[in-house]
Amino acid sequence: MRKLSLLALSLVFLLSACAPNFQKQNEAVQTKEKATGKAIIPKYNISDKFYRTILPFQPGEARGLVVSNINTRYDLNEFEMGLMRIAQNSFDTEKYYFQEGQKIKGKTVKLWLNRQYTDAQLKENKIKESDNIGLNPVNSGTVAEPSSPIYLAHILEHDYLTKDDKGNVALAGVTIGLALNSHYYYKVPQGSGTIEKEMKIPFAQMEKEGKKIAEEVVKRLRDMKDLSDVPITIALFEQQTKSSVVPGRFITYTTVDKGSSSLKSWENINEKHYLFPSTDAQKDHRDDSIAFLNFKQDVEKYFPNFNGVIGKAFYVGDQQQELNITIPIQFYGKTEGIGFTQYVTGLVMEHFPKYLSVSVSVTSVNGPEALIVKKANDTEPFVYIYQ
Repeated sequence: MRKLSLLALSLVFLLSACAPNFQKQNEAVQTKEKATGKAIIPKYNISDKFYRTILPFQPGEARGLVVSNINTRYDLNEFEMGLMRIAQNSFDTEKYYFQEGQKIKGKTVKLWLNRQYTDAQLKENKIKESDNIGLNPVNSGTVAEPSSPIYLAHILEHDYLTKDDKGNVALAGVTIGLALNSHYYYKVPQGSGTIEKEMKIPFAQMEKEGKKIAEEVVKRLRDMKDLSDVPITIALFEQQTKSSVVPGRFITYTTVDKGSSSLKSWENINEKHYLFPSTDAQKDHRDDSIAFLNFKQDVEKYFPNFNGVIGKAFYVGDQQQELNITIPIQFYGKTEGIGFTQYVTGLVMEHFPKYLSVSVSVTSVNGPEALIVKKANDTEPFVYIYQ
């Protein structure tokens, strides 16, 4: 068995990312925001996969809305982190600093997510004409049989700032994520209550409507203060169903030059998440599926009656990038847990290719028991046993 390093949990996460870029000290800077004044840039950049965040942390204007508008927590995490990955095509992690969206107000996001209304609907629902700025199509049908689905589920803004020679920090670019429904859920009256119905949206239709909405969003952003002359990257995110245990994905993005309102050609994003074991994984990535099943089978040799090994894989194109495995199991003592973790660590190194990043979370009814992290191309895993 290879030597195992028992490290503090924070160190595991630190080392499982790319090599950190440490600065000498926290840096005080001057922002243009009246409410902020002076801010601090953290001295540590734990990975070139992430941006340093301007402090004190300012929540996004639309904070809280995303939870109610996104179908699952898996979609929520991927929507946020995927948008940050896309931003790196336009905004370098060394030069730019991150801040949650401050320009599109929460009230504005709510209004944009509405449907458009006819004059009769405005009057019936007592809605002001000035608030009739929804980006979703008019429902000319009924509640029970809508004429069209709601395509746009949420709008997420990320701001990127740069610092000049005098220590002044200013907005230098924006990324916008548009979460689109692949399935539209709506409630219809039945008896004394309601029931939920589901409408599947064809992919081509969802993408077409998403691009149309993106054009309108960019036009509106150019009319906003501070957004008339910065580059804007806008990306379309396909939500999964409410019952999905894997997240949705970004499907395409485009960047609008500073001062322009014209969208360039769209760049397709070939990313996808898979559940192991599953029919989709077996069909699309047979070799990877077999490797996981062999790993799962060897885990079950340790506990013959156990079959709870679940994996979630992230692919870019046909190449598997990350595999996160969960093993929920019942231990009768800490030493048993340590022995099992040693055994599983050996299986990780044996079954999966060197280029693949793998993490394994071992849990019990008492909570987390162990964490195993193997970085891509590393010969030694990092292991943490929870005390």
